[in-house]
Amino acid sequence: MNTRYLFAFLVVFVLFLVSWLGAAAGLGWLFGVVIPYAAVVVFVVGFARKVLSWAASPVPFAIPTTAGQGRSFPWIPQAKIDNPASNWGVFLRLLFEVLTFRSLFRNTRMRLKEEKLTYQLEIFLWVGALAFHYAFLTVLLRHTRFFLEPTPWCIQVLETLDSFFRVEILYPGVQFGLPAVYLSGFVLLAAVVYLALRRIVIPSVRYVSLASDYFPLLLIFGIAFSGILMRYVTKVDIRAVKELTLGLVTFRPTVPEGIGAVFYIHLFLVCTLLAYFPYSKLMHLGGVFLSPTRNLRGDTRAYRHVNPWNYPVPVHTYEEYEEEFRDKMVEAGLPVEKPLADAADEAAQEKE
Repeated sequence: MNTRYLFAFLVVFVLFLVSWLGAAAGLGWLFGVVIPYAAVVVFVVGFARKVLSWAASPVPFAIPTTAGQGRSFPWIPQAKIDNPASNWGVFLRLLFEVLTFRSLFRNTRMRLKEEKLTYQLEIFLWVGALAFHYAFLTVLLRHTRFFLEPTPWCIQVLETLDSFFRVEILYPGVQFGLPAVYLSGFVLLAAVVYLALRRIVIPSVRYVSLASDYFPLLLIFGIAFSGILMRYVTKVDIRAVKELTLGLVTFRPTVPEGIGAVFYIHLFLVCTLLAYFPYSKLMHLGGVFLSPTRNLRGDTRAYRHVNPWNYPVPVHTYEEYEEEFRDKMVEAGLPVEKPLADAADEAAQEKE
């Protein structure tokens, strides 16, 4: 049995118990004000330090990963996005990478089929990753309505599109689902379950997975599940929640009564994810833009990239080595570029 995902599950379960017991003990100020502020500070400081450290790292050579023909002779077509030689090509490559996970789409998986090694595209992984990230983004954008008053029109449009299940049937006022069913929440839950099960079920993926790979997935599962539970089952006072969130963003914190323990569990898991984010693999959010394998041009055929901080070092060339040890090399039977007679003639001419 793999203890790595069990350990991650145990940590998430302990976080759930801590928040549940804290809410039951009436520690609303701690879980509703102190911990959110602390999590935001840790996130901002950690994110900034990580990005600044990456930005300060020297990159003397062009090392972009390429998946196509580079620019060379005029009659050879160039892959201008997969092997860009211009800044516009780099921009388009990054744009497609961020919006469509272009490199993940080309990811292949080896399988032994009928005693033959075959390669298959992992389309389901690409679809699951797209669904996970876009659903997460939609959920984050929808939640900005709790921090803004009035709610911007673009967020209202996004909510309308996300809750297309909210249709009137038979006669006005009767709806399918009360409250409106937001599709992004269920897609996020399904996608994170798929990504977690994939790491557990596939032996090769399970072998390279660490507890740090399972922990954010299980944490996000807890966030999505508690959010769905809070919206469709237990219900919370939305006005009290918005009063709390508006108080946080305006630095006039207040903890209204009657919010409920599920909300504090949800908020505590979100704060844990926020504080954990800069110190985990989730930092690929910022790292993808600073990765030299993605943001550099593939122009090594046109320009020579020299390490700018190379310092002069004493060298001993082969010519100097042979000049120094020619007699011993000939005596040992080793081949030399210049025979002893030629070397002696050259030495005599140099003396004259």
